Amino acid sequence: MEIGIIGLPQSGKTTLFAALLGESAPKATAGRPGPQVGVVKVPDARLQVLEAMFHPKRTVFAEIRFWDVAERTFTKDEGIGSQIVNTLRQADALLHVVRVFGNESVPHSEGSVDPERDVATVNLELAFSDLALLETRLQRLDASLRGAKGLERESYLREHALLGRIKEQLERDIPIREQSLTQEEWRAIDMYRFLTAKPLMVVYNLGEEQRGEIEVWEKQADGQRARLLALALCAKLEAELAQMQADEAAQFRAALGWHEVGRGRIIRGAYELLGYISFLTVGPDEVRAWSIVSGTTAQAAAGKIHSDMEKGFIRAEVVSFAHLTQCGSLAETRKRGLMRLEGKNYPVLDGDVITFLFNV
Repeated sequence: MEIGIIGLPQSGKTTLFAALLGESAPKATAGRPGPQVGVVKVPDARLQVLEAMFHPKRTVFAEIRFWDVAERTFTKDEGIGSQIVNTLRQADALLHVVRVFGNESVPHSEGSVDPERDVATVNLELAFSDLALLETRLQRLDASLRGAKGLERESYLREHALLGRIKEQLERDIPIREQSLTQEEWRAIDMYRFLTAKPLMVVYNLGEEQRGEIEVWEKQADGQRARLLALALCAKLEAELAQMQADEAAQFRAALGWHEVGRGRIIRGAYELLGYISFLTVGPDEVRAWSIVSGTTAQAAAGKIHSDMEKGFIRAEVVSFAHLTQCGSLAETRKRGLMRLEGKNYPVLDGDVITFLFNV
């Protein structure tokens, strides 16, 4: 899972990036050629339970890669640079950090703090990038249609009609993620990697004195829109807490009335937004969590581990995490009839513990 962190200058992107990584905030590097990439392990208490059962040589958590793109991601005068656009198109989702905190020593690029305006500014820049791509593709389709015949012409006409409809709605300020598209149409435009089609997490970055307003900001945000999720936190405090010892940080959070780490809320939100689940594999060498999209078949899940396992898939031995922990071993789940044999089209469920049988 790859998530690009975006936002106006001085919104707190790099501070949030540091909080996610549990590191001190790195200094922004002017003109750096690409994004800073941080790998965050996905907390999963089930792995500790399985580790105690199987005593593996190593335990591997699922991971999310966060990208902190260049400091001046969006500006009113310059818009989004083409290099940044190309980078963001490769992300699975976008995380927009919106400044709510007030700090005179950190001037706002627009002269004042206005979260609603900043959200609209960034949304508009994302839309402009998609409109430019749509316009270019439609012009090429017009040129191709002049000499096309038969099935090729029909294909071009269908694509032209779809992209034209998407462009018309985008010009009416309807991001692609909120447009009514069929599954077939979503597949047809997937190769374009439109920015406004990507799932979007909006994170309102509050000041320390605003920490009691988290629920207020999350409630007033429109979280009912398709493929959009809104969260609120204080990135500065989260980054500071990430530097503390675990017990000290827990005490501090309890005093603040925060029952969940901000990093955990964002990770959980990312899984929810993208529709991800985790299946588990166990053995004496390794206990591991694997992230997949909900509804992924057993054969495709095997390919997550290795392409040879997907190609030579025979069947999957599946037991739920709950049943495995009740029985205490894989052998006991077989003895009690709780181990199931599933075929290639079995839709993997969250918490399935799977052994893949395959033939190379």
